[in-house]
Amino acid sequence: MNPASLAAALSGAQIASTQMALAAKMTRMNADAQSAIAQVVDAAAQNAQRLSQNAAGVGRNVDIRA
Repeated sequence: MNPASLAAALSGAQIASTQMALAAKMTRMNADAQSAIAQVVDAAAQNAQRLSQNAAGVGRNVDIRA
């Protein structure tokens, strides 16, 4: 095996290793983002539940004049 092909193989292996590390990081970031979205949706559902428990007409005619 000549030195040029050995250097090319080592370089390719290093690039592949870097690409795998980046792919793993992006996958973790994607999972974290999906978790954050699920938390926001859950919080919105809880807020909607609290708002639905108010009496009818609450907040409709609010006098905001100072």
